[in-house]
Amino acid sequence: MVALAPPPTPRRLFIEFARMGLSGFGGVLPFVRRAVVDRNRWLGDRDFVELLSLGQVLPGPNVINLALMLGLRFAGLRGALAAFAGLVMVPMVGVLALMLLYEHYRDVAAVQRMLTGMTAVSAGLVLSTGFKLAQSQPRTVRGLMIGGAAFVGIGLLRWPLVPVMAVLVPMGLVLEWRSEQLARRAHAPPAPTAIDAPAMPSSDDGIDAVPPEAKEPRQ
Repeated sequence: MVALAPPPTPRRLFIEFARMGLSGFGGVLPFVRRAVVDRNRWLGDRDFVELLSLGQVLPGPNVINLALMLGLRFAGLRGALAAFAGLVMVPMVGVLALMLLYEHYRDVAAVQRMLTGMTAVSAGLVLSTGFKLAQSQPRTVRGLMIGGAAFVGIGLLRWPLVPVMAVLVPMGLVLEWRSEQLARRAHAPPAPTAIDAPAMPSSDDGIDAVPPEAKEPRQ
């Protein structure tokens, strides 16, 4: 297991999340995972996936939720504000400048081809990040079932995200809870039975059941 680095300061969080936001053309999540898990080693893959899953079910953009939770975990309220400002405020200036240029040059064929190529790169980054996150999860039948159901419902059938999550998240929690209960019962020591309990001597066997020390001395 790779040793984790010390928690970052609010200044470090601001710089790193600003770097992620400025690099994340087509999606920030792959860059967030690479910065948090691979480059800075602030979290392991398992902890990162748990925070990302929590950010998915909470209202709001999942990457912003993830930035706020990471900042709060590492440096408290100042860390959460620093991560949010770095991820949102700094790239906002660049986005506004690029939008002005795009409005002026959007009909140019070279610009349209460039955007098409960036879309393909973004899709590849998302798929690569999803594959890496899936590798960090335990390979169980219930995990494959929930993940496969989410992929089919959202990716193939194009069902709305909220109803699918409303069904699959409680189902996954129930399956994990049930699996944990079964594992505890399997590893629990067996309860002693009447056959295993040691037999106490009785007066019927010809032995005095009262120990000698407990008897009163004769006068």
